[in-house]
Amino acid sequence: MERTLGLIKPDATAKMAHGPIMTAITEAGLKIVACKSMRLSAAEAAGFYAVHSERPFFGELVEYMTSGPIVAMVLEGDDAIQKWRDLMGPTDATKAGPETLRGRFGTSLQNNAVHGSDAPDTAAFEIGFLFAGRELEALSR
Repeated sequence: MERTLGLIKPDATAKMAHGPIMTAITEAGLKIVACKSMRLSAAEAAGFYAVHSERPFFGELVEYMTSGPIVAMVLEGDDAIQKWRDLMGPTDATKAGPETLRGRFGTSLQNNAVHGSDAPDTAAFEIGFLFAGRELEALSR
């Protein structure tokens, strides 16, 4: 079993799309083993996306990710990272097909509805960043 992080971003939570997104996740054969709604501070968003800190879009990304609540999830299943990435679709929602979450709920490169880890080491970092302490202990039981 593999685990990955999934986020429902502020643009999708504003549209109340979290229900259909979570349904699509379970229909794709992934299990949601942890889930919480939260609002990131600027410092949290900057830390989470630190890998992009030198990129020109970093400030806009932090501003966007703090613009409203997100839903953070730990997803589990066989080949969970790739399954989640396939379900999300391309990063640019304007290039995503209607069968993908970004194609259904996203509107642009930035407002693309969902986020997912791209590799096992990224998943470990991202899950640990948003689900700490007792929350991770519960996942191990």
